[in-house]
Amino acid sequence: MPLVSDEGNFNSGTEQERFVDAHTAAAFLCLRPRRILELARKGTIPAHPLGEGQRKVWRFRLSELAVALCSRGVNYLRQSPAPKESENGAW
Repeated sequence: MPLVSDEGNFNSGTEQERFVDAHTAAAFLCLRPRRILELARKGTIPAHPLGEGQRKVWRFRLSELAVALCSRGVNYLRQSPAPKESENGAW
């Protein structure tokens, strides 16, 4: 039977990866939390919505995010292109 420890950790006899919020996922991917939520709503990154209706709470597993990025399973259009160097070497 699954148990919850005093710290609120799920313990079923095997080690389970914890879910993290958008702030932690954003720090992991070096993005802003708002961008993480946008990508989650679009289905661009693996995410787990909690709740019914229009407003949801989103949770993430860092391992799923890492696998998606490494496997190039995340497709997104760049918001703005990288600056190009001019002929004289200036940006």
